[in-house]
Amino acid sequence: MKNFEALGLSQPLLDGLAEMGFETPTEIQQQSIPILLQHDGDFIGLAQTGTGKTAAFGLPLLDLIDINSRDTQALILAPTRELAQQICGQMEQMSQKMGKLNVVPVFGGASIMNQIRDIRRGAQIVVATPGRLMDLMKRKEVKLDSLKYMVLDEADEMLNMGFKEDIDFILSKSDTGRNIWLFSATMAREIKRIVDTYMVQPEEVRINRENIVNTNIEHQSVQLKASDKIEALRRYLDYNQDMFGVVFCRTKRDTQKVADELNNNGYATEALHGDMSQAQRDAAMKRFRNKNLKLLIATDVAARGIDVDDITHVIHFALPDDPEFYTHRSGRTARAGKKGVSLALITKGDNRKLKYIASKLGIEFAKGEVPALDAITEKRIARWSENLKKQEINPKISDELMNDVVAQFEELSKEDLIARLLTKEYNSIYKRNSIKDVNDRSKARDDDRGGRRERGRKNDRGKEEGMKTFFVNLGRKDNINKGALLGYICDVTGISGNDVGRIVLDGAHSFMDVKEEVAGQMLKLNGTNRDGRELRVDEHHGKVVETRDRGGRSGGGYKGKRDSGGGFKGRRSDRDDSSSRSGGFKGRSRSNDDRSSRSSSDGGSKPKGGKKGSGRSKFFGKKWD
Repeated sequence: MKNFEALGLSQPLLDGLAEMGFETPTEIQQQSIPILLQHDGDFIGLAQTGTGKTAAFGLPLLDLIDINSRDTQALILAPTRELAQQICGQMEQMSQKMGKLNVVPVFGGASIMNQIRDIRRGAQIVVATPGRLMDLMKRKEVKLDSLKYMVLDEADEMLNMGFKEDIDFILSKSDTGRNIWLFSATMAREIKRIVDTYMVQPEEVRINRENIVNTNIEHQSVQLKASDKIEALRRYLDYNQDMFGVVFCRTKRDTQKVADELNNNGYATEALHGDMSQAQRDAAMKRFRNKNLKLLIATDVAARGIDVDDITHVIHFALPDDPEFYTHRSGRTARAGKKGVSLALITKGDNRKLKYIASKLGIEFAKGEVPALDAITEKRIARWSENLKKQEINPKISDELMNDVVAQFEELSKEDLIARLLTKEYNSIYKRNSIKDVNDRSKARDDDRGGRRERGRKNDRGKEEGMKTFFVNLGRKDNINKGALLGYICDVTGISGNDVGRIVLDGAHSFMDVKEEVAGQMLKLNGTNRDGRELRVDEHHGKVVETRDRGGRSGGGYKGKRDSGGGFKGRRSDRDDSSSRSGGFKGRSRSNDDRSSRSSSDGGSKPKGGKKGSGRSKFFGKKWD
């Protein structure tokens, strides 16, 4: 195994690497760096995400740049702003012992005037996303006369995101006197076209296929109902105090929903998706890098470029369709020789896809189980006991105060006092978690495609067993929906959302099913005020009947569910990728993270079909009310 000294790098770079703690180069670095330092020509490096490609091109590039010249000598193209920022930061770290070097990141979603100012000051290296770089080139703010190196990082991802025309424009406008260094995970057809069109007899380094999947990653799968996936995440977080990971969802909506539900139950998480502003995304990533979050909930596109150390778990809330995406995701854990877990939360319908991914990547998924509540309780109590023993006594506690408190507990034995402390901790665990067995697969199928959800058996009144029904004098006329009602009641009573079953929202009142063990807490609502209305809550023993009165409901019409940002002419896809639709079927609008600054607004339209005033939708039906 070679070290960095053996690769031919200059001493200032070696000093910078030593300060960063880099000791042993990865395989792509070992093979690429000597070639790039000596070969004056084009180059292709094929390796997966997480194999150290940034240093593989960044180190030789830094050694070849003339830092005494203020001209732009190198352009690095990246698919997303997060990856562009990451590359820029790593280049600055690696060059810290070299002297003054100006590396400027440019990307959409940030002030173009500030970026122009930074470039005019003299940028030897520009790290850019394609769309913003095109804008700057057309404004003649990026001068390519002195360009020597063009690096395409994650080239396959740029093409997948719809940057084909942008890359062609950039390469065609910088086709004299520069070398192209292309790095990609795959040699797709479009990559081959770029090679044939723009590159001349390139040197190539290809990491062996068997080395694509990190052998330090343990691949696990857990089969459960889709409606139990968030509960499963909570159980894993409660069981493993040191969990620090990324959860991948299929859509922006799912990403936000998962983050919101976890946060509402006291877990430190953050969403990351394409609808967020650059400032919001930067804040989320800063919190994650500082380990102020346990989980980052992200879509595939938004998560590209995330490079955070010590990630213990990658969790697939929904499996990707492409095995390559699975590799990209799981590669964010088990870095720098450490161990990691890639956990797939699957439904029964996902088994065929899981087998396909395993076959294509040559890996095995160990079948796992969601931690049972008893196991969580045992582990947390043991941790609590250990922490209590290690608790340092505050020297500011006076003898008088100590004697007073001892006197108050004089009648209790040591065992009684411990039992009371233990009960308090024990109750907090059970208040935070559902008592259901999420590993029970005997219930009706429920999958990610919107299958029927069965929370439990119901009696002849429609109420789930083990629950009580309560009447609440709040309804649609009070400008409230089910989500707002649930949130308000949970805030006031301390009941968890998992303790609540059916909610029937009517014009002037509502009915709610609550687990028997916490049902008494509902009475805390009596006498409280919401927007000037005094609340009344009673246990309801009769049959719950929903009236046909829809009057007073806010939200714009009752004939169908209206989704923000689109009309009723088609169901809106909120997939966070370049093929997502922004409205109905009348027109398609391509969007991606780099072009988030080019916003478009979609107008709503009235639904077709359905009887006037019927309260039903031709498309969705009454259940969406």
